[in-house]
Amino acid sequence: MRTPDSSWVSSILAEYEQPLTRYAAHITGDIERAREVVQDTFLKLCRQKPAEIRNHLAQWLYTVCRNGALDVLRKERRMTGIGDAQLQLRSHSGPEASATLEQDEQLADVLKILSTLPANQQEVIRLKFQSDLSYTEISQVTSLTVSNVGFLIHTGLKTIRERVRTQPAIRRVK
Repeated sequence: MRTPDSSWVSSILAEYEQPLTRYAAHITGDIERAREVVQDTFLKLCRQKPAEIRNHLAQWLYTVCRNGALDVLRKERRMTGIGDAQLQLRSHSGPEASATLEQDEQLADVLKILSTLPANQQEVIRLKFQSDLSYTEISQVTSLTVSNVGFLIHTGLKTIRERVRTQPAIRRVK
């Protein structure tokens, strides 16, 4: 078994650990289980040859992470939503705190709407906008066609836009 050099894995860990943890937490509904899934994902990465996955690294990581999270769900046969507090992985301070707080409130409103969408729409939207994957990469992670991914994203965003416009409690970005 060949292991990649530690700087390669370290740089990937620094870039992908938090996004993968958010993604796995959304699937598992538990931040600790998500961390375990991500840890397993990186252990599997250490067993890979860099040259074999370098050209599709993000897709590989998200696929392995997704499969691990779904395995956890299958084993435990439970599914719960992740709390807004668990999604916030950063803290705010300084003079921009007021503006940041307003943006966070707007984001929380959009995330609440997102959580009401069907699970497949939620997943592809999160992969696109939280994880910055392409439609092709999302297709490979979820085993959906690229056109189905596009349709789900389009439909989900349209629903979110309509609800933002029609719900008075939703604060609009200026």
